Amino acid sequence: MGGTPPRSPLAPASFPDLPVIAGVEFATAEAGVKYSNRKDVMLARLAPGTSVAGVFTRSATRSAPVLDCQDKIGRDSRNAAAIIVNSGNSNAFTGRNGRESVSRITAATAEALGIDESRVFSSSTGVIGEPLPHDRITAKLSELAGNLQAGGIEEAAGAIMTTDTYPKGAGAEVTIDGQRVKIAGIAKGSGMIAPDMATMLVYIFTDAAIERDVLQSMVSANADLTFNCITVDSDTSTSDTLLCAATGASGIRVTEANTNFIDALRGVMLDLAHQVVRDGEGATKFVQIHVTGAQSDADARTHALSIANSPLVKTAIAGEDPNWGRIVMAIGKSGAAADRDLLSIWFGDVLVADRGWRAEGYREEDGAAHMTGTDIDIRVDLGLGGGTATVWTCDLTHGYISINADYRS
Repeated sequence: MGGTPPRSPLAPASFPDLPVIAGVEFATAEAGVKYSNRKDVMLARLAPGTSVAGVFTRSATRSAPVLDCQDKIGRDSRNAAAIIVNSGNSNAFTGRNGRESVSRITAATAEALGIDESRVFSSSTGVIGEPLPHDRITAKLSELAGNLQAGGIEEAAGAIMTTDTYPKGAGAEVTIDGQRVKIAGIAKGSGMIAPDMATMLVYIFTDAAIERDVLQSMVSANADLTFNCITVDSDTSTSDTLLCAATGASGIRVTEANTNFIDALRGVMLDLAHQVVRDGEGATKFVQIHVTGAQSDADARTHALSIANSPLVKTAIAGEDPNWGRIVMAIGKSGAAADRDLLSIWFGDVLVADRGWRAEGYREEDGAAHMTGTDIDIRVDLGLGGGTATVWTCDLTHGYISINADYRS
């Protein structure tokens, strides 16, 4: 697993030119946690005055770093803070040893930076069930502390990758009271991706000044519309973490009334979420599933995820087969309300099924033509009410099996 996997065919051409966020500095190092000859530890130092919010996996087997972050995140402090992340080992299902590793890493980070340990947030990603060699990480802290720089976010994005084929970043700028406020974020994620908070590791930074409770509300609400609407393989990680830090360095105060900032933050989060899907293990198709006409938004979401998580639907998409019968199957099994005789289905702009029947004039070659593209749009109308939902997924190919069959080797 130490080699570099082929870059996803759905990857962006390059890492974006992200705005530099005042009050944040980054450093990376080669600690050899699992991989050789690659950066596998990232440190971010956050200036005094920073608010930190987060959302985490709801897995019953969540990792020691997640539990530690959850314990710390609600404390309203404006002291300096830090985020330290390693790849290659998730420090999950490691019991007392896992808690000890987190303590050693956060204490050493606090000492290296001269900050409170309660303000050090750690994350780990990689293999489950293996003791984390935390001494390899703590041995690099002096080096990391000495190499911190404001412009190191791209290297940070690379250091947190596991089976990812490219580093993921997104940014935005918004005008508030005539001044520019900046947002920049990075993420990792490729497999073990399913909606249950923010399925992956995500770190977002802004120079806005935002009260912690307000920031938490913004992050939680936007996670439900972005990261909680993606799925690669229906498997929820033990380590999912999203941390958002507002340094306040711009001096621009942001509240719930600043909807343009909230929209910009959601845009960054959605961009990162889409990039994770586009890097789905073995993915060759990016798929949007839009459901309308459900009895409720919750029902629409249930149907959309049933379609998105169906191996039969996903393999049909991989084979460029417009098998709309599999869409019907996924709706019927979801458990949410549906009426066969009201159901309509589109592949792109092609009406495939119309109110319970194969659409008059539908030709198989028209549906197949849409399936040959890399961006697939599936639309379903249930004809029952006003509920809507949109989710994003990818196809399921032989590549997914190849990557995961020997993940531990």
